[in-house]
Order: sequence, then structure tokens, then C-alpha cells
Amino acid sequence: QVQLVESGGGLVQPGGSLRLSCVVSGNMFSINYINTMNWYRQGPGKQRELVGSITKDGDTTFADSVKGRFTISRDNAKNTMYLQMSSLKPEDTAVYYCNAHHIFFGTQYDFWGQGTQVTVSP
Repeated sequence: QVQLVESGGGLVQPGGSLRLSCVVSGNMFSINYINTMNWYRQGPGKQRELVGSITKDGDTTFADSVKGRFTISRDNAKNTMYLQMSSLKPEDTAVYYCNAHHIFFGTQYDFWGQGTQVTVSP
């Protein structure tokens, strides 16, 4: 199994910044082996949406709504992925989830963290 634990959420004013962390542990796949690590979010009354992704090669993609404001990085030595959020807006308020997506010999694996709350408010 793979366990994911997010941290770093909290209350921040509009225009502020936060950095979320996702620590990967377990004996199944290490972070440097996982095909894609993702950040999702689910705002109040909304469906869960993909915020951004990073591949094991370090390539990143982002939703249009956060492009230019959010970055994703990973530190394989620390088994940790980060989501750096800046110029935060009230509409970024959501529970943010870390996801590990991997395909191993034709079997798809998805692991999720428990989520961390981000609230953007004056």
C-alpha cells in the first residue's frame, strides 16, 4: 500500500500564499517510481477537480484556473510533493487532496490522502 498525508492548509487572506505538502510512505511504490502525482481540490458544493500534476520525469500541468499562480514540485529524497499556491483567491477555497496514480503491469492504482482545508478569506 501507499499512504499519503497532506499538510500545510489553513486560513489565508486573498492575495496570500500557502505551500501544501504531501508525504508519501508505504512499501508498495516510492514517490520516484509513481507515474503521476496529482493535486485535486473540492470546494463547497462543487465536484472534485484536478488542480495540477507532476510526472516522475518532473513534467507539470495545471488547470487553467490556477495556471501562473500555482506550482508543483517533488523532493524524492524526502518522499514529498509540494503545491505552492500564490495570489490566492476566495474561489481557491477547498479541501485539497493528494493523489498518486500508477500503472503497474496493466493494473491501475490510485491512492488518496485525507485532504487539507484551504480557506481564502479576508
